[in-house]
Formats: sequence, C-alpha cells, structure tokens
Amino acid sequence: MSKDSLFSKKNMKLLSDPLNDNNPITVQVLGICSALAITVQLKPAIVMAISVMVVLSVANVLISLLRNLIPSRIRIIVQLVVIAALVILVDQVLKAFVYDVSKELSVFVGLIITNCIIMGRLEAFALGNTPGKAFLDGLGNSFGYGIILIIVAFFRELLGSGTLFGFPVLESLGVYELGYENNGMMILPPMALITLGVVIWIQRIKNSKLVESK
Repeated sequence: MSKDSLFSKKNMKLLSDPLNDNNPITVQVLGICSALAITVQLKPAIVMAISVMVVLSVANVLISLLRNLIPSRIRIIVQLVVIAALVILVDQVLKAFVYDVSKELSVFVGLIITNCIIMGRLEAFALGNTPGKAFLDGLGNSFGYGIILIIVAFFRELLGSGTLFGFPVLESLGVYELGYENNGMMILPPMALITLGVVIWIQRIKNSKLVESK
C-alpha cells in the first residue's frame, strides 16, 4: 500500500459523500430521533454532534482492528459493548466539563448506544475495511449527521427564541422593532420534523441524484 493511498480521491469520498449524496439523516433516514429531540438550541445540538463523532470514529477504528478476531455469532454483542463503553466515557466527560449541557441532553447521550448510524457503519463498513478507512468513514458520517443537527437547531433557536447560543441576535439587529415576534411553534417537537423536511426538500432540489426516477 502506498504511503498516501489513505488520502486518495476514492477514500476522500468517505468524507464527502455523507455530507450530501449519502447523508445518514436526510438520505438514509437514520438517527432521526436525536435530530428532532435536541435541536431546540444550537449548543446541545453541537455537543451531541461532537459526541457522536467521537463515538462513531473511535468505534469504527476499534471494530476494524478487531474484525478478524470477532466471531461472527457474537459480533453484534461486541459492537454494542464497544459503543456502550465509549458512550459512558463521553457521558462522564460531558458531566465533568459541560454539566449544564449534559443535563439538557439528558437521556439522549445514553441513546447514542442505539443510534442506527453507528451500528450501521460498524456492520456495513468497519467490519470489512482497514482502520484508516474506517476512521474516515466514521468522520464523514458523523459530520453528515452533525451538519443536519446544526442546521435544524440554527433555525429553530433563531426563529423560535430569537437567540443563537443564548445571545439575543434578533433583538440586537432590531428585528423586533419591525414587528417580528418569536415563533413559539419553532421550539415545539412538530416543527423539528417540518424543519428537517424542508432541509430534505432543498437538498433533493439541488441534487438530482436523490430524485427518484418515475
């Protein structure tokens, strides 16, 4: 294997494809629960995105390293043990350094264990590829997941509360003086689904590959 083969054009697609053509949320429709549940504000959405990135990237590498040692009959159990250990570690780090955000995320950090994106990438990719490729795949899919969370949270917090990271953006811009009022519906769960639907719609308009042929 050549020294720079890991960064070949083909391997770089492992990073770029999940951002658009094969996004885990908007195309594969995985990880929807957290996308809808923790996107009322930007801060918890970003923390969740980083948490999933750490768990998925490290888990992908670990399973890739162990792929030839794991008996097929217990591979799912081994994968769950690896994911659970990483989630517990991430949860403890969040409680130690960003306790307020950890409380906001509540059980959703623990539910990373059952995130279909993570188990799906371990099963579909890490078990059949080298650690380097597995790491790129983990980064790419976690970036694709995270960018959707951040986009949805951006609009929900801005239009629903008039803030970003708790800072009163609309008030500072004088938008309220023009007659705008915070849209309380944006912070309700149904609007998370509608906002995500709009993101999916825009993505499919811009990318003809995602439009089903008639």
